[in-house]
Amino acid sequence: MGRRAERAAVEKFLSLARSGRSGSLVVCGEAGIGKTAVLEHARQTALAADFRVESAGGVESETQFAFAGLHQLCAPLLDRTGTLSEPQQAALGVAFGLHGGAAPDRFLVGLAILNLMAEVAEEQPLLCLVDDAQWLDEASAQVLAFVARRVGAERLALVFGLRDGDGGDLLPFAGLPELPLEPLGAADARALLSAAVRTPLDEEVRERILAEACGNPLALLELPRTLRPATFAGGFELPGVLGVPHRIEEGFRRRSASLPPETQLLLLVAASEPTGDVALLWRAAARLGLAREAATPAEVAGLLEIGVRVRFRHPLVRSAVYQAATPPDRRRAHGALADATDPKADPDRRAWQRAQAVPGVDEEAAEGLERSAGRARARGGVAAAAAFLQRAAELTPEPALRAKRALDAAQAKHEAGATPAALELLAVAAAGPLDALPRARLGLLRAQIAFDQSRGSDVPGMLLDAARTLAPLDPALARETYLHAVDAAIHAGRLARGRGLLDAAETALGAPAPSAPPQPVDLLLDGLATRFTQGYEASVTPLQRALEALRDHGSRGGDGDRRWLWLACHVAAMLWDDEALYVLAERAVRLSREAGALSMLPAALNTVASVLVLTGDLARAAELTAEETAITQATGAPPLPNARLMLAAWRGRQPETLELYAAMVEEATGRGEGATVGLAQATLAALHNGLGNYDEALAAAQPPWEYDDMAYSSLALPELIEAASRAGEPKRAAAALEQLSSRARASGTPFGLGLAARSRALLTTGPAAEEHYRQAIERLSNCRMAVYLARTHLVYGEWLRREGRRQDARDQLRTAHKLLSDMGAEAFAARAARELRATGEHPSRRNARPADALTAHELHIARLVATGVTSREVGAQLFLSPRTIETHLRNIFRKLGITSRRELKELHLP
Repeated sequence: MGRRAERAAVEKFLSLARSGRSGSLVVCGEAGIGKTAVLEHARQTALAADFRVESAGGVESETQFAFAGLHQLCAPLLDRTGTLSEPQQAALGVAFGLHGGAAPDRFLVGLAILNLMAEVAEEQPLLCLVDDAQWLDEASAQVLAFVARRVGAERLALVFGLRDGDGGDLLPFAGLPELPLEPLGAADARALLSAAVRTPLDEEVRERILAEACGNPLALLELPRTLRPATFAGGFELPGVLGVPHRIEEGFRRRSASLPPETQLLLLVAASEPTGDVALLWRAAARLGLAREAATPAEVAGLLEIGVRVRFRHPLVRSAVYQAATPPDRRRAHGALADATDPKADPDRRAWQRAQAVPGVDEEAAEGLERSAGRARARGGVAAAAAFLQRAAELTPEPALRAKRALDAAQAKHEAGATPAALELLAVAAAGPLDALPRARLGLLRAQIAFDQSRGSDVPGMLLDAARTLAPLDPALARETYLHAVDAAIHAGRLARGRGLLDAAETALGAPAPSAPPQPVDLLLDGLATRFTQGYEASVTPLQRALEALRDHGSRGGDGDRRWLWLACHVAAMLWDDEALYVLAERAVRLSREAGALSMLPAALNTVASVLVLTGDLARAAELTAEETAITQATGAPPLPNARLMLAAWRGRQPETLELYAAMVEEATGRGEGATVGLAQATLAALHNGLGNYDEALAAAQPPWEYDDMAYSSLALPELIEAASRAGEPKRAAAALEQLSSRARASGTPFGLGLAARSRALLTTGPAAEEHYRQAIERLSNCRMAVYLARTHLVYGEWLRREGRRQDARDQLRTAHKLLSDMGAEAFAARAARELRATGEHPSRRNARPADALTAHELHIARLVATGVTSREVGAQLFLSPRTIETHLRNIFRKLGITSRRELKELHLP
């Protein structure tokens, strides 16, 4: 009784899911509040509506096994894996331990699961129920949360039962639709208690039970079971210091303690074995000399059910039984389970059970866990590997080996995102003893953790110290660490504390000699060390070699030193090498897509979107930004601000830009990330130049130039020169022009030389100015960065109008207005329109295009489909199911007034 509204909500949710209009629901509340009952109602409702229903449940002791919960849920669906693409099949096979292979990105596993579930749901609506989701292993929780966020048009529903507390707020289910369960109202609580207690009950006792239960249904059912018969007539007392779930657990503990000793031991074995494997339970019981009849009293008491699987009445029964047991009895239970577990079929659970069975330290058990960690890592279960290694370190008797395993565990914890645990393990490892190389690795890991926590502050110095220590021990790793230190110093920029960029670059000059032939990482290190010790011009040649090597690595089929592509893109932007910038940014996206690396893809998309803004393809930049936002929402990561800020600024949307700018600068300043502040300021300068706010543009562009923010000073220089020339600051403009011209000559790219010619024209009078404008247009016509070409036509037209050459001005301004309007650079286009009107010509309005009716996400899908790829291929690229793509296509066709893919292709979308 009670829960009528919640049940109605579940029924409505399933009705919508049946028609492909709802995807996921989190049923949340405290222990005993009725989540399991609501999930059971969902099951019965779904079965009555001809759904296929699959279930899984999180178990606290199962959290160490990567993808265990996911495998439990999806095992019945695996006969359909043949419909998946080969990369998805491979990822799923490795994750579930069906075969070996490279560790898959867990979000590629998520895409495989999404498509697997969608395929099953094509034949019959599918409901997936996951109770106690707060106890899922990390990999399963992340994958299922990802799937829940990507469910679109499928007849597929996922319902999670999630307990408040127990770290539930740390799980990746935040933001999914919720159905919170509140305590029962007074009338429903009384009715439930009356149904649970058939004997006469003293009114004072009834009121005390109702007060103590606080509307918790399980408490109302279980608390009366702990009473002696005489208590029903009065004198009932309950402790008032424990919360309701703890009181329920204590009631279960007392009930189990009243059972025969052999039954209690059997309950403990069942509580120690999370999979519910009946055959395994009986094998372990036989090793302890327990007969099957020992289970009968527990079943009669309503604590346990043994059918196809072993099931406790409630998860609190399991925890109550386990917590009440003595340590020796726990070790006996775990030992029996280890002996009963097949070492070939399930070596990791056997190793884990063995590790719980030993008192004190045990090298054999530690070795078994270390091997399990390797297998877990190979499946992509970094969190599981970390747990195995942590326990292995605890069991290791020899101090040096214990320190090494603690260091390995700290590394795995860091990779899994468990930073506090990683730091604790680092302290264990530091207590040593450690040899020189492991101790150097410890310093490196400590610095890497600090870099991830805060990109600026003292991190460069920590990395430099680690690199110097590594130099005689591992020269290649030392060079990578020096490059990491320079990278960290670039991030920190003006906000660095202690050892900054110059110090990092000077120290990096003393790095060990590179291998022969030098790798891209070596060329990047040498070039950047030169850049900040000898100047921009001296660094151009070695850095161009580094970019060429990275591009060449990619053409030979390598991964293009993927870890350093972000830094290489900044180098390309600094050198005004627009071709390398575009190629390397696109490669980062391609490699992330091919690897299914959704953890890396958003940053890569963000970089390409930023580049596309400058190429004038603002529409496609918006599409990639929409894709990046969708992925970060699906993975639970924060959205990245760079491309969104650039889009808003170049579109001339001042309120949106200022809001994004303020948030971006505040966050970057808090992290000590000066480079991001530089990007924000250079972008703000572009906004104000577009709006004609030249004083504000000059103020924004000045700091990135003064601080020489690597790539962002190259963006800021042309903005500063234009703003200063318009704001009556010729000296500042001339100083910036001198630097821009020197660097552009050294770079030698059409982009850099075009910007220099344009900037020189802004500061020149008479016929020479026109020659510079024409040269700028010629140069910029031969590079990708079309926004600067369009802006050059604009400033050239403005100059011609001031020179009284109205017809010539109209030609340039007309070109500028069309280019800028078509790009969507609205503020600059409006500036061109004002100038055109001043010449006596009314600018033509941009004609509406069919694609204008589409959202950025729909336009992205339409553009992909128009190339001839299938819905399955589009879904694989965008991490959506084919059915969802088909639904988007129907909306696209309706908006465009077409009915087929052929017509879509013929539209020639922009």
